[in-house]
Amino acid sequence: MKGIILAGGLGTRLHPLTKITNKHLLPVFDKPMIYYPIQTLINAGIDDILIVTGGNHAGDFLKLLGNGKEFGLKHINYTYQEGEGGIAEALRLAEHFADNKKICVILGDNIIEKNIRSQVNAFKNQKKGSMILLKEVSDPSRFGVPELVGDKVINIEEKPKVPKSKFAVTGIYMYDNTVFDIINEQKPSGRGELEITDVNNAYIKRGEMSWEILDGWWTDAGTFESLRRATNLVAETGANKV
Repeated sequence: MKGIILAGGLGTRLHPLTKITNKHLLPVFDKPMIYYPIQTLINAGIDDILIVTGGNHAGDFLKLLGNGKEFGLKHINYTYQEGEGGIAEALRLAEHFADNKKICVILGDNIIEKNIRSQVNAFKNQKKGSMILLKEVSDPSRFGVPELVGDKVINIEEKPKVPKSKFAVTGIYMYDNTVFDIINEQKPSGRGELEITDVNNAYIKRGEMSWEILDGWWTDAGTFESLRRATNLVAETGANKV
């Protein structure tokens, strides 16, 4: 399985910090933010990794990460996203890299306490479709929220005012090789982006969506409050535990 880290965007919610650097290069406790999703993939046994980035500071990733030697990697792949078109648009840039193989996608500002090795192994054995990882949160309206009936996800609603569950869809997704066909069929949302929630709902309609609960704590780091929370959690308990 291949790993894809989506680390583009302008990070406007973190201005003025992101006027001079990419959001994913900001520090979370003692490491740059991008280190955490890289380690998450490596801990899951994935060492063929692509970073999708963009903006004026994309070259700084190469300066920081090089070929991945610090992580024990032989090579890291990079690709550039022009402008902002949503998570699914960024993922579409990885089609050639994916090479018809299953992929694990993680948003570059997602940080977890433990690891996803068991979920990745389960998806490797899943014949087709996709898998999402869920986590119970106190503020589900900030995220994509799954509607659950029994052991099935029947719909995902993005940032609902009245959430239909207490779970958030974390920024970790696993897909088979049909994901790019699904993306190419999507239309831009009201905010002009290709939404990953629409991609996930397409899998749900096909009856090809599985889900598991993420172990340990999970947070994004895309706002000042969540960036502080991520720093505190890492400082107090550590992250990416094997």
